[in-house]
Amino acid sequence: MKYINKLTTILVMMTLIGCKDSKKEIPTDTVLKINSIVNLSNEQLKNAVIETGVLEKRKISTILRVNGKIDVPPQNMISISVPFGGYLKSTHLLPGMHIHKGEILATIEDQQYVQFQQDYLLAKSKVKYLQAEYIRQKELNQTKAVSDKAFQQAESDYNSQKIIIKSFYEKLKLMQLDPDKLDEGSITRSINIYSPIEGVVSKVNANIGKYIPATDVLFELINPSDIHLNFTVFEKDIDKLYVGQKVVAFNNHKANEKYICEILLISSDLKPDRTAEVHCHFEEYNKTLLPGMYMNAEIALQSENALSLPDDAILLFENEKYIFIEKDKNNYELTKVVVGASQDGFTIIESPKNIENKKIVVKGAYTLLMKMKNVSEE
Repeated sequence: MKYINKLTTILVMMTLIGCKDSKKEIPTDTVLKINSIVNLSNEQLKNAVIETGVLEKRKISTILRVNGKIDVPPQNMISISVPFGGYLKSTHLLPGMHIHKGEILATIEDQQYVQFQQDYLLAKSKVKYLQAEYIRQKELNQTKAVSDKAFQQAESDYNSQKIIIKSFYEKLKLMQLDPDKLDEGSITRSINIYSPIEGVVSKVNANIGKYIPATDVLFELINPSDIHLNFTVFEKDIDKLYVGQKVVAFNNHKANEKYICEILLISSDLKPDRTAEVHCHFEEYNKTLLPGMYMNAEIALQSENALSLPDDAILLFENEKYIFIEKDKNNYELTKVVVGASQDGFTIIESPKNIENKKIVVKGAYTLLMKMKNVSEE
């Protein structure tokens, strides 16, 4: 008897469990779906203040957002070398340091500098004798007191010495020495290297006491007065840009600080990723803008006769953009749209084909949305 009672209890429990499971398998189509059609009675329509309009063609500027970095043209990057090599005696330069034009960058010394100055002064001294000998031989030759050969030799020696002097003269100028002020009392074993520009030190490639060959670069300087913004633009947007167009640049660290640029050059060569380079000049130089710094930029593009609607006509619903289209006097249909840029209270409609020439609610759209939601919740 106890066994039968237990069996009965088990069967009852299994039946209850089966019933519970069968309820889970019942399809649930009870999710509320909002009807996209809103119906207003004549009385509701009178109180709702609904106004309709159509798509309107307007000139609205769209924003093209790009990124790039600050660059320096090759003509503004200066490499400083020692013309004839030498040992670095002194320098105060550090990378990033600002320098002025004509400022002493370094002092170089070498015994060959002494030799150049000596040779120049000796050549100048000798040329005086050769000049006098040339004049004497010329006068004697005119009276036939000496042969033409002797005169020609004196002339050749004099001209050759002048060439030697000119050669040493130019070498001394390369060494930043003034040949016109050089005499036996001003011979020096060291020379100064002067900055040809006002700018910033980019690299220092030597230390005190190091020998610098003539082929090595001692310093690298940058003239930042002509730094420019170099950004890339996709092929589809190239025809929207033009030389002289204004660009607003900023970096991520200080997004509120805007820098105005102007497009100088648009590359006509496309890269493998179908982009082209665009070069812009900053209207005002800012010392905080350093070569290699990454920048963002925004370019206002004029859209001719773009189909648009007032901002009040466009609703944000469930993270999508919608408008209401008038079906007839009392019925309005919620329709999804894709929007573009906005300006002066109007927004571009990117997908206007299915709503052209249709009456669109431009005032009271929010009221219709609330009515639609209230009906769905009832």
